[in-house]
Amino acid sequence: MKNTVPPGFTNPSMHLEFALLALLSLLWGASYGLIKLSVESITPVTLVAIRVMIAATVLWLVVIARRLTIPRGIQTWRKLVVQALFGFVIPFTMITWGQQYVDSGLAGILNSTTPIFLFLITVFWTRHEHVTLEHSLGVLAGLGGVCLLIGVEALRGLGANVAGQLAITGATVSYAIAMIYGKRFREITPEATAVCTLSIAAMILLPASFIFEHPLDLTPTRTSILAVIALAVFSTAGAFTLYFRLVNTLGSVGTSSVAYARAAISVVIGVLVLGENFNWQIAAGLVAVIIGVAAINGQLFHFVTRTGRT
Repeated sequence: MKNTVPPGFTNPSMHLEFALLALLSLLWGASYGLIKLSVESITPVTLVAIRVMIAATVLWLVVIARRLTIPRGIQTWRKLVVQALFGFVIPFTMITWGQQYVDSGLAGILNSTTPIFLFLITVFWTRHEHVTLEHSLGVLAGLGGVCLLIGVEALRGLGANVAGQLAITGATVSYAIAMIYGKRFREITPEATAVCTLSIAAMILLPASFIFEHPLDLTPTRTSILAVIALAVFSTAGAFTLYFRLVNTLGSVGTSSVAYARAAISVVIGVLVLGENFNWQIAAGLVAVIIGVAAINGQLFHFVTRTGRT
């Protein structure tokens, strides 16, 4: 897969990019728990509006401090609006709303299908990246690994809350479209792309929260307030800066493997930090996810070939 390099970076090593992919997986993996805590006392659209407003504010401080260039031109800003819609407004709202009705295990599986949708869109529609047999095997291996990690029993809830499940699935399709579209901003620094799209999302979602909800009547708990701040600063501002970099270094197909990696990282944290059980099913799931991530990024066959030569 041919990758491009965002401004300010020269020949990034795959080791660094995979480390950043793991960090992105951690930041996004934590977002689901933070959303659960936030939505307990903050309504969905208002929560998303607050999330993107705080994230945009943090990134504006970074952009100003580093004196980064903000893009100009109506054509560029039209593209940024599209990116904001598919990357933030639509998926954030749908996931936040859907998680009110869907168990976290099933939500994790549904959220991990982004590489599948991105793969199908790439093969049958955009063809913006070269897709190989290795990528295909990676998509299947990664999804299978996620099912093993989360537990196949989580699928038992499939169909119980159809509207919520469709909302989360729709969000994964939106993310897939955004990952493909995000390659259009390779000439803009990741921080500038993130701050522009988040600002657009905030301008859309803030009035929407007053139209569909009553944000001034809310009485959020201290836990919800802290959760939404963490969600905005780490899982949004920080995560999407990494995201826009990786889309241009690993490609959209490669970056989509973060959906599998974040499930693996959440399980590892559960075992190492929370003392959760580790069994053969989790071990098999971790191996499948590692194989899937490597294959989607075009590194599995290379590793096997290199190993066979030594």
